[in-house]
Amino acid sequence: MNIDLVRKIDYWVGVPACWFFTVLKRLFRPFAGKTSRPLKKFLFIELSEMGSAILAYPAMKALIKEYPGAELFFLIFAKNRASVDLLNIIPLENVLVVRVDGPFAFLSDMLKVVFRMRRERMDCVFDLELFTRITALLTYLSGAPIRVGFHRFCMEGLYRGNLHTHRIQYNFQQHISKSFLSFLRVLPYPEKDWPGLDGIIGEEEITPAFYRSTEPGRARMREKIQRIFPELGSEHRLIIFNPSAGEIPIRAWPVENFIELGNRLLSDPNLLIVLMGAETDRETTEEVFRALQHPRCLQLTGQTTLPELMDLFTISDLLITNDSGPGHFASMTPVPVFIFFGPETPRLYGPLGENTHILYADFPCSPCLSAYNHRHTPCRDNKCLKNISVDEVYARVRKQLAKTTR
Repeated sequence: MNIDLVRKIDYWVGVPACWFFTVLKRLFRPFAGKTSRPLKKFLFIELSEMGSAILAYPAMKALIKEYPGAELFFLIFAKNRASVDLLNIIPLENVLVVRVDGPFAFLSDMLKVVFRMRRERMDCVFDLELFTRITALLTYLSGAPIRVGFHRFCMEGLYRGNLHTHRIQYNFQQHISKSFLSFLRVLPYPEKDWPGLDGIIGEEEITPAFYRSTEPGRARMREKIQRIFPELGSEHRLIIFNPSAGEIPIRAWPVENFIELGNRLLSDPNLLIVLMGAETDRETTEEVFRALQHPRCLQLTGQTTLPELMDLFTISDLLITNDSGPGHFASMTPVPVFIFFGPETPRLYGPLGENTHILYADFPCSPCLSAYNHRHTPCRDNKCLKNISVDEVYARVRKQLAKTTR
């Protein structure tokens, strides 16, 4: 998927479409009837971010507690669906997907989704995207009487009409999981067109998701590793490298740093490095693999399903990753996660869980990727990540490994 093309379409098509439906909404508002039916069917929309689905889990959990008997739905791009299934909180048949592997498939699925939403008669839709127009349009077209989403209020730009009935102030200084929880706080109001909330959201309200692996699943991953490295024994410790940053490469710690760190770690005869990623990440992981050229450096890129990857996290001793989906997935397991931030801020998107270790230089220009620029930056030299030295990372990794010596 070409992200720049998606941004352009979202702007040049999305802005006039949001304006048109906002005018239509105002024209027909005097004729709109009020509904007082109890809230039962809730739809979450988060199309493009696998990690955000994980960060929305506390809101889903709280919703089920506050509305017993609630039926939850989720709408996401088909390629990201596995992140929702992992949570084990949305029934499989209630996960709506849109394919992005071609314009015909995309438009066809969009129509199907709109018909499905209206057929289900959704009571409430939560638009979890920050300021994309397509999700605002889908939220409106769902026909749900309650539509909750982020609103710009007095901010310039970021226009996507007035299609939500309950508008949430986007707070770029608060972790996104708290912002998602605030969606629930506004439901008692008939409508909400002001930014303020009635109280705080405490840390105790953030309930991280937890993945329950099985012994057969863990055994299969050990067997898969042993096929590559037959000498695998109980004395060996697994360190996972995720050197790719997916579709936003500016978020990546330099590959040469991963290589230098790998060489240092492999000097310990009990450490194994496992390279992971999707098939689209192979070019990056192959560069690390070829540079290390070591029997204890194992290439698993494109060779694991997401459930297998979760089992791999469970049997591993440490994950070193760029800011991307795997960091959030791993936070659902006991593995310590070392995650690099720079172009984006951990204050907003840091993985939940006690085993997360943030690697962040906190440059004055960081974050340069945000909702305000649709995660599009002119920066081509991510010094905020290059400033995090191999020495620093190696020292922190060795310290963590020493805490859990077998």
